[in-house]
Amino acid sequence: PLWSRGLGDVYKRQISTKKDEKKSIFSMIFGTRNQKITETVPKTEDQSKNEFKTEMKEIIENEDLSENTSNVDNVSDENYLAEDVQILEPKNQTLDGNKDISELEQKKENDLDDQIYIDFETVQSNEGYKKFLKNLYQYGFSVVQNCKTEMSSVENIVNKIGYVRNSIFGGLWSFESNEDKADSAYTQEELRPHTDATYSNDAPGLQLLLCCEYKAKGGDSIMVDGFKIAEVIKKENKELFELLSKINVKGNYIGDGVFLEAERPIFNLNSKNELIQVSFNNYDRAPFRIEKDLTIKFYEAIKKFDLIANSRDYQWRYILKPGELLIFNNWRILHGRGSFDGIRKISGCYINKEDFDSSCRTVSYTHLTLPTKA
Repeated sequence: PLWSRGLGDVYKRQISTKKDEKKSIFSMIFGTRNQKITETVPKTEDQSKNEFKTEMKEIIENEDLSENTSNVDNVSDENYLAEDVQILEPKNQTLDGNKDISELEQKKENDLDDQIYIDFETVQSNEGYKKFLKNLYQYGFSVVQNCKTEMSSVENIVNKIGYVRNSIFGGLWSFESNEDKADSAYTQEELRPHTDATYSNDAPGLQLLLCCEYKAKGGDSIMVDGFKIAEVIKKENKELFELLSKINVKGNYIGDGVFLEAERPIFNLNSKNELIQVSFNNYDRAPFRIEKDLTIKFYEAIKKFDLIANSRDYQWRYILKPGELLIFNNWRILHGRGSFDGIRKISGCYINKEDFDSSCRTVSYTHLTLPTKA
Protein backbone atom coordinates (compact mmCIF):
# COMPACT_ATOMS: atom_id res chain seq x y z
CA PRO A 1 0.00 0.00 0.00
CA LEU A 2 1.04 3.60 -0.52
CA TRP A 3 1.12 5.95 2.43
CA SER A 4 1.29 9.75 2.33
CA ARG A 5 1.30 12.55 4.88
CA GLY A 6 -2.15 12.96 6.30
CA LEU A 7 -4.24 12.89 9.44
CA GLY A 8 -3.75 12.10 13.12
CA ASP A 9 -5.80 10.38 15.81
CA VAL A 10 -7.43 13.75 16.37
CA TYR A 11 -8.10 14.31 12.72
CA LYS A 12 -9.28 17.33 10.83
CA ARG A 13 -9.06 17.53 7.10
CA GLN A 14 -11.65 19.55 5.27
CA ILE A 15 -11.68 18.94 1.56
CA SER A 16 -13.34 20.71 -1.34
CA THR A 17 -16.03 18.50 -2.87
CA LYS A 18 -18.19 18.28 -5.94
CA LYS A 19 -21.81 17.23 -6.32
CA ASP A 20 -22.17 13.69 -7.53
CA GLU A 21 -24.97 12.70 -9.86
CA LYS A 22 -27.81 10.75 -8.37
CA LYS A 23 -27.00 7.07 -8.17
CA SER A 24 -29.18 4.04 -7.79
CA ILE A 25 -28.44 2.20 -4.56
CA PHE A 26 -30.38 -0.97 -5.18
CA SER A 27 -27.13 -2.93 -5.28
CA MET A 28 -26.68 -2.16 -1.59
CA ILE A 29 -28.15 -5.18 0.18
CA PHE A 30 -25.82 -6.85 2.69
CA GLY A 31 -26.16 -10.50 3.54
CA THR A 32 -24.91 -12.49 6.48
CA ARG A 33 -21.25 -13.29 7.06
CA ASN A 34 -19.35 -13.88 3.81
CA GLN A 35 -22.37 -13.38 1.58
CA LYS A 36 -21.47 -11.26 -1.42
CA ILE A 37 -23.10 -7.92 -2.10
CA THR A 38 -25.87 -8.65 -4.58
CA GLU A 39 -27.43 -6.58 -7.31
CA THR A 40 -30.98 -7.44 -6.16
CA VAL A 41 -33.30 -6.42 -3.38
CA PRO A 42 -35.40 -8.82 -1.30
CA LYS A 43 -39.13 -9.19 -1.82
CA THR A 44 -41.44 -7.76 0.77
CA GLU A 45 -44.34 -9.78 2.02
CA ASP A 46 -46.89 -8.20 -0.34
CA GLN A 47 -44.72 -6.98 -3.18
CA SER A 48 -42.72 -8.59 -5.88
CA LYS A 49 -39.11 -7.58 -6.49
CA ASN A 50 -40.01 -5.54 -9.59
CA GLU A 51 -42.77 -3.66 -7.79
CA PHE A 52 -40.36 -2.81 -4.96
CA LYS A 53 -37.71 -1.55 -7.37
CA THR A 54 -40.24 0.60 -9.20
CA GLU A 55 -41.40 2.18 -5.96
CA MET A 56 -37.86 2.90 -4.80
CA LYS A 57 -36.84 4.38 -8.15
CA GLU A 58 -39.75 6.79 -7.93
CA ILE A 59 -38.61 7.85 -4.46
CA ILE A 60 -35.06 8.55 -5.65
CA GLU A 61 -36.25 10.38 -8.77
CA ASN A 62 -38.38 12.64 -6.60
CA GLU A 63 -35.74 13.14 -3.92
CA ASP A 64 -34.23 16.52 -3.23
CA LEU A 65 -30.57 15.74 -2.63
CA SER A 66 -30.24 18.95 -0.67
CA GLU A 67 -32.32 17.44 2.15
CA ASN A 68 -30.56 16.52 5.37
CA THR A 69 -27.46 18.44 4.38
CA SER A 70 -28.14 21.67 6.23
CA ASN A 71 -24.83 21.45 8.05
CA VAL A 72 -22.68 20.74 5.02
CA ASP A 73 -21.96 24.38 4.31
CA ASN A 74 -20.86 24.92 7.90
CA VAL A 75 -17.77 22.77 7.32
CA SER A 76 -14.71 24.72 6.27
CA ASP A 77 -12.64 23.75 3.23
CA GLU A 78 -9.47 24.59 5.13
CA ASN A 79 -6.76 21.91 5.01
CA TYR A 80 -5.43 20.83 8.39
CA LEU A 81 -2.69 18.22 8.29
CA ALA A 82 -1.39 16.80 11.54
CA GLU A 83 2.34 16.38 11.52
CA ASP A 84 3.99 12.95 11.79
CA VAL A 85 0.99 10.97 10.63
CA GLN A 86 0.82 8.84 7.50
CA ILE A 87 -2.37 7.80 5.75
CA LEU A 88 -3.08 5.05 3.22
CA GLU A 89 -3.28 5.94 -0.45
CA PRO A 90 -4.62 3.58 -3.15
CA LYS A 91 -2.04 1.71 -5.18
CA ASN A 92 -3.35 2.96 -8.51
CA GLN A 93 -3.12 6.65 -7.66
CA THR A 94 -1.07 8.74 -10.07
CA LEU A 95 1.82 10.06 -8.03
CA ASP A 96 4.11 11.65 -10.57
CA GLY A 97 3.58 11.65 -14.31
CA ASN A 98 7.31 11.87 -14.91
CA LYS A 99 8.16 8.68 -13.03
CA ASP A 100 7.30 5.05 -13.43
CA ILE A 101 4.34 4.26 -11.16
CA SER A 102 5.51 0.76 -10.26
CA GLU A 103 8.86 2.14 -9.13
CA LEU A 104 7.16 4.67 -6.86
CA GLU A 105 4.79 2.04 -5.49
CA GLN A 106 7.70 -0.21 -4.59
CA LYS A 107 9.52 2.67 -2.90
CA LYS A 108 6.44 3.52 -0.83
CA GLU A 109 5.97 -0.10 0.19
CA ASN A 110 9.63 -0.35 1.17
CA ASP A 111 9.33 2.86 3.20
CA LEU A 112 6.31 1.42 5.01
CA ASP A 113 8.08 -1.87 5.70
CA ASP A 114 11.03 0.03 7.13
CA GLN A 115 8.73 1.74 9.62
CA ILE A 116 6.11 -0.76 10.77
CA TYR A 117 8.40 -3.69 11.63
CA ILE A 118 10.43 -3.55 14.82
CA ASP A 119 12.28 -6.14 16.89
CA PHE A 120 10.97 -7.07 20.35
CA GLU A 121 14.35 -6.39 21.98
CA THR A 122 14.51 -2.95 20.35
CA VAL A 123 11.22 -2.00 22.01
CA GLN A 124 12.76 -2.71 25.42
CA SER A 125 15.10 0.31 25.23
CA ASN A 126 13.84 3.85 25.80
CA GLU A 127 14.74 5.03 22.31
CA GLY A 128 13.41 1.85 20.74
CA TYR A 129 10.12 2.23 22.59
CA LYS A 130 9.79 5.83 21.42
CA LYS A 131 10.37 4.73 17.83
CA PHE A 132 7.79 1.97 18.21
CA LEU A 133 5.22 4.35 19.70
CA LYS A 134 5.85 6.99 17.05
CA ASN A 135 5.36 4.49 14.22
CA LEU A 136 2.23 3.09 15.83
CA TYR A 137 0.87 6.64 16.06
CA GLN A 138 1.89 7.55 12.51
CA TYR A 139 0.75 4.49 10.63
CA GLY A 140 -1.94 3.15 12.95
CA PHE A 141 -0.32 -0.27 13.31
CA SER A 142 3.00 -2.00 13.86
CA VAL A 143 4.46 -5.52 13.80
CA VAL A 144 6.77 -6.53 16.65
CA GLN A 145 9.03 -9.38 15.55
CA ASN A 146 11.04 -12.06 17.38
CA CYS A 147 8.69 -12.29 20.36
CA LYS A 148 8.54 -15.40 22.49
CA THR A 149 5.37 -17.29 21.57
CA GLU A 150 3.94 -16.99 25.06
CA MET A 151 1.62 -14.61 26.89
CA SER A 152 4.50 -12.84 28.64
CA SER A 153 5.38 -11.16 25.32
CA VAL A 154 1.90 -9.65 25.10
CA GLU A 155 2.05 -8.54 28.75
CA ASN A 156 5.43 -6.90 28.17
CA ILE A 157 4.19 -4.68 25.34
CA VAL A 158 0.92 -3.88 27.13
CA ASN A 159 2.63 -2.79 30.33
CA LYS A 160 4.82 -0.34 28.41
CA ILE A 161 1.76 1.46 27.02
CA GLY A 162 -0.82 1.07 29.77
CA TYR A 163 -2.60 -1.94 31.20
CA VAL A 164 -4.75 -4.84 30.02
CA ARG A 165 -8.38 -3.98 29.39
CA ASN A 166 -10.92 -6.57 30.49
CA SER A 167 -13.80 -7.44 28.17
CA ILE A 168 -16.29 -10.25 27.61
CA PHE A 169 -13.35 -12.27 26.33
CA GLY A 170 -11.40 -11.73 29.54
CA GLY A 171 -8.19 -9.76 29.94
CA LEU A 172 -5.41 -11.69 28.24
CA TRP A 173 -6.83 -14.30 25.90
CA SER A 174 -5.80 -17.03 23.48
CA PHE A 175 -7.97 -18.44 20.72
CA GLU A 176 -8.17 -20.64 17.68
CA SER A 177 -11.11 -21.63 15.50
CA ASN A 178 -14.11 -22.70 17.58
CA GLU A 179 -17.58 -22.91 16.03
CA ASP A 180 -19.24 -22.97 19.46
CA LYS A 181 -18.34 -19.30 20.01
CA ALA A 182 -20.70 -16.50 18.95
CA ASP A 183 -17.92 -14.19 17.80
CA SER A 184 -16.97 -14.38 14.11
CA ALA A 185 -13.25 -14.24 14.96
CA TYR A 186 -13.40 -17.88 16.05
CA THR A 187 -14.27 -19.17 12.58
CA GLN A 188 -11.90 -20.09 9.75
CA GLU A 189 -13.92 -18.02 7.30
CA GLU A 190 -12.77 -14.73 5.84
CA LEU A 191 -13.33 -11.74 8.10
CA ARG A 192 -14.02 -8.58 6.14
CA PRO A 193 -12.38 -5.40 7.49
CA HIS A 194 -14.10 -4.05 10.59
CA THR A 195 -13.46 -2.39 13.93
CA ASP A 196 -14.02 -4.24 17.19
CA ALA A 197 -16.64 -3.61 19.88
CA THR A 198 -19.14 -1.41 18.06
CA TYR A 199 -21.45 -2.81 20.75
CA SER A 200 -19.38 -1.12 23.48
CA ASN A 201 -19.91 2.49 24.54
CA ASP A 202 -16.13 2.85 24.80
CA ALA A 203 -14.50 0.63 22.19
CA PRO A 204 -10.95 -0.60 22.92
CA GLY A 205 -8.20 1.67 21.65
CA LEU A 206 -5.46 -0.82 20.76
CA GLN A 207 -5.63 -4.50 19.98
CA LEU A 208 -2.65 -6.86 20.17
CA LEU A 209 -2.50 -10.18 18.29
CA LEU A 210 0.50 -12.47 18.83
CA CYS A 211 0.86 -15.44 16.51
CA CYS A 212 1.81 -18.40 18.71
CA GLU A 213 1.34 -21.23 16.20
CA TYR A 214 0.75 -21.32 12.46
CA LYS A 215 0.40 -24.58 10.56
CA ALA A 216 -2.08 -23.46 7.98
CA LYS A 217 -2.70 -22.12 4.52
CA GLY A 218 -4.09 -18.60 4.25
CA GLY A 219 -5.20 -16.45 7.18
CA ASP A 220 -3.42 -13.26 6.16
CA SER A 221 -3.99 -10.27 8.44
CA ILE A 222 -5.62 -7.25 6.77
CA MET A 223 -5.18 -3.59 7.76
CA VAL A 224 -7.24 -0.74 6.25
CA ASP A 225 -6.93 2.94 7.19
CA GLY A 226 -10.41 4.12 8.18
CA PHE A 227 -9.33 7.75 8.06
CA LYS A 228 -8.43 7.30 4.41
CA ILE A 229 -11.90 5.90 3.72
CA ALA A 230 -13.37 9.01 5.37
CA GLU A 231 -11.21 11.25 3.21
CA VAL A 232 -12.22 9.49 0.00
CA ILE A 233 -15.95 9.54 0.76
CA LYS A 234 -15.87 13.18 1.82
CA LYS A 235 -14.05 14.18 -1.34
CA GLU A 236 -16.31 12.25 -3.68
CA ASN A 237 -19.68 12.77 -2.01
CA LYS A 238 -19.93 15.19 0.88
CA GLU A 239 -23.56 14.31 1.52
CA LEU A 240 -22.72 10.66 2.19
CA PHE A 241 -19.93 11.73 4.53
CA GLU A 242 -22.43 13.87 6.43
CA LEU A 243 -24.84 10.95 6.76
CA LEU A 244 -22.13 8.64 8.09
CA SER A 245 -21.10 11.27 10.63
CA LYS A 246 -24.64 11.95 11.88
CA ILE A 247 -26.62 8.70 11.85
CA ASN A 248 -26.11 6.61 14.98
CA VAL A 249 -25.56 2.98 14.00
CA LYS A 250 -26.41 0.31 16.54
CA GLY A 251 -24.08 -2.57 17.24
CA ASN A 252 -24.78 -5.52 19.50
CA TYR A 253 -23.27 -8.73 20.80
CA ILE A 254 -25.75 -11.43 21.76
CA GLY A 255 -24.34 -14.70 22.98
CA ASP A 256 -22.00 -16.26 25.51
CA GLY A 257 -24.39 -15.11 28.25
CA VAL A 258 -24.43 -11.38 27.39
CA PHE A 259 -26.51 -8.87 25.42
CA LEU A 260 -24.35 -5.80 24.78
CA GLU A 261 -25.50 -2.83 22.69
CA ALA A 262 -24.25 0.66 21.86
CA GLU A 263 -24.63 3.18 19.05
CA ARG A 264 -22.56 5.90 17.40
CA PRO A 265 -21.89 7.22 13.88
CA ILE A 266 -19.50 5.36 11.60
CA PHE A 267 -17.49 8.59 11.35
CA ASN A 268 -17.49 9.83 14.93
CA LEU A 269 -16.75 13.57 15.08
CA ASN A 270 -16.12 15.77 18.08
CA SER A 271 -17.65 19.21 18.67
CA LYS A 272 -15.05 20.77 16.38
CA ASN A 273 -15.94 18.53 13.42
CA GLU A 274 -12.73 16.56 13.88
CA LEU A 275 -12.85 12.86 13.12
CA ILE A 276 -11.78 11.03 16.27
CA GLN A 277 -13.04 7.51 15.57
CA VAL A 278 -14.10 5.19 12.76
CA SER A 279 -16.60 2.55 13.92
CA PHE A 280 -17.72 -0.03 11.36
CA ASN A 281 -18.70 -3.67 11.79
CA ASN A 282 -21.28 -5.38 9.58
CA TYR A 283 -21.11 -8.54 11.69
CA ASP A 284 -22.26 -6.73 14.83
CA ARG A 285 -24.55 -4.17 13.21
CA ALA A 286 -28.01 -4.33 14.82
CA PRO A 287 -31.39 -3.42 13.30
CA PHE A 288 -32.49 0.18 13.75
CA ARG A 289 -35.10 2.44 12.15
CA ILE A 290 -34.75 5.81 10.49
CA GLU A 291 -36.88 7.63 7.94
CA LYS A 292 -37.38 5.82 4.64
CA ASP A 293 -35.49 8.31 2.48
CA LEU A 294 -32.58 8.37 4.92
CA THR A 295 -32.51 4.58 4.95
CA ILE A 296 -31.96 4.52 1.19
CA LYS A 297 -29.12 7.01 1.39
CA PHE A 298 -27.62 5.26 4.41
CA TYR A 299 -27.34 2.01 2.48
CA GLU A 300 -25.74 3.87 -0.40
CA ALA A 301 -23.20 5.30 2.03
CA ILE A 302 -22.28 2.04 3.77
CA LYS A 303 -22.04 0.29 0.42
CA LYS A 304 -19.44 2.84 -0.65
CA PHE A 305 -17.59 2.45 2.66
CA ASP A 306 -17.61 -1.35 2.45
CA LEU A 307 -16.42 -1.46 -1.15
CA ILE A 308 -13.46 0.80 -0.37
CA ALA A 309 -12.55 -1.22 2.73
CA ASN A 310 -12.57 -4.44 0.72
CA SER A 311 -10.61 -3.10 -2.22
CA ARG A 312 -7.11 -4.59 -2.34
CA ASP A 313 -5.83 -1.16 -3.34
CA TYR A 314 -6.55 0.10 0.18
CA GLN A 315 -5.39 -2.97 2.10
CA TRP A 316 -2.13 -4.04 3.71
CA ARG A 317 -1.98 -7.85 3.90
CA TYR A 318 0.50 -10.03 5.71
CA ILE A 319 0.54 -13.57 7.13
CA LEU A 320 1.77 -13.42 10.71
CA LYS A 321 4.45 -15.95 11.57
CA PRO A 322 4.94 -17.43 15.05
CA GLY A 323 6.67 -14.82 17.20
CA GLU A 324 5.17 -11.82 15.39
CA LEU A 325 2.82 -9.49 17.24
CA LEU A 326 0.46 -7.19 15.35
CA ILE A 327 -0.74 -4.12 17.26
CA PHE A 328 -3.16 -1.58 15.80
CA ASN A 329 -5.36 1.40 16.64
CA ASN A 330 -8.94 0.12 16.75
CA TRP A 331 -10.30 3.69 16.57
CA ARG A 332 -8.64 4.22 13.19
CA ILE A 333 -7.63 0.93 11.55
CA LEU A 334 -10.11 -1.65 10.28
CA HIS A 335 -8.76 -5.16 10.57
CA GLY A 336 -9.70 -8.37 8.84
CA ARG A 337 -8.38 -11.85 8.15
CA GLY A 338 -8.30 -14.06 5.09
CA SER A 339 -9.90 -17.49 5.25
CA PHE A 340 -7.59 -20.33 6.20
CA ASP A 341 -7.29 -24.09 6.61
CA GLY A 342 -5.22 -25.59 9.39
CA ILE A 343 -4.03 -24.50 12.82
CA ARG A 344 -3.69 -20.82 13.71
CA LYS A 345 -3.33 -19.95 17.40
CA ILE A 346 -3.37 -16.33 18.53
CA SER A 347 -2.90 -14.66 21.92
CA GLY A 348 -3.73 -11.06 22.65
CA CYS A 349 -5.63 -8.40 24.52
CA TYR A 350 -7.01 -4.87 24.36
CA ILE A 351 -5.67 -1.55 25.69
CA ASN A 352 -7.83 1.52 26.39
CA LYS A 353 -7.60 4.38 23.90
CA GLU A 354 -6.93 6.89 26.68
CA ASP A 355 -3.85 4.94 27.78
CA PHE A 356 -2.43 4.98 24.26
CA ASP A 357 -3.12 8.73 24.04
CA SER A 358 -1.42 9.23 27.40
CA SER A 359 1.68 7.34 26.30
CA CYS A 360 1.91 9.46 23.15
CA ARG A 361 1.63 12.68 25.15
CA THR A 362 4.30 11.66 27.66
CA VAL A 363 6.93 11.43 24.91
CA SER A 364 5.56 14.18 22.65
CA TYR A 365 7.83 16.89 24.07
CA THR A 366 10.85 15.11 22.57
CA HIS A 367 9.50 12.78 19.95
CA LEU A 368 5.97 13.30 18.66
CA THR A 369 4.28 16.34 17.23
CA LEU A 370 0.64 15.77 18.18
CA PRO A 371 -2.29 17.83 16.88
CA THR A 372 -2.82 20.91 19.00
CA LYS A 373 -6.58 20.64 18.95
CA ALA A 374 -8.11 18.02 21.22
